[in-house]
Amino acid sequence: MNILLLDGGKDFGHSHGKLNHTLQQKAKEVLTALGHHVKETVIDAGYDIETEVEKFVWMDAVIWQMPGWWMHEPWTVKKYIDEVLTSGHGKLYQSDGRHRVNPTEGYGTGGLLQGKKHMLSLTWNAPLEAFTREGDFFEGKGVDTLYMHFHKLNEFLGMSRLPTFLCTDVIKNPQVAKYLADYQAHLENVFG
Repeated sequence: MNILLLDGGKDFGHSHGKLNHTLQQKAKEVLTALGHHVKETVIDAGYDIETEVEKFVWMDAVIWQMPGWWMHEPWTVKKYIDEVLTSGHGKLYQSDGRHRVNPTEGYGTGGLLQGKKHMLSLTWNAPLEAFTREGDFFEGKGVDTLYMHFHKLNEFLGMSRLPTFLCTDVIKNPQVAKYLADYQAHLENVFG
């Protein structure tokens, strides 16, 4: 399988994106050992827009590695999305899927990446319970509800969803060895 790894870690604050970069390298190591072909982009290091479009055409699955900043992806990841996916018109999506004959139906079905998949690998300082416990900050709705917009942007291109990987409490109670072991098991389960 051809897998594109997109590292949205940002050189910012005390961590400088180190955990996200470390998880990206773990994914590269595990997926290569499983026999997959891997290409990667470290978004904060810069990229060529047309090369990135071609990576999406090439890949069978994309893994978006990123921290949760102010309840969603960092601005550098959003900028990448706006530049790369918009430039991918005709290669990544043909239209929004609607037709003039019935313009209220079919929205989101014009993607050209049918059969491809996307996965989120996320790091958050919030504890797991903030996502899963009723009455807590995210109302027990889980991280995928919070990232519905992100799943939908991938689905707009025609991709289907793979199970999300989540590291929690990464600043107040970091457990890097556990994160790496859990991520390896997740990757082996999903891509093994």
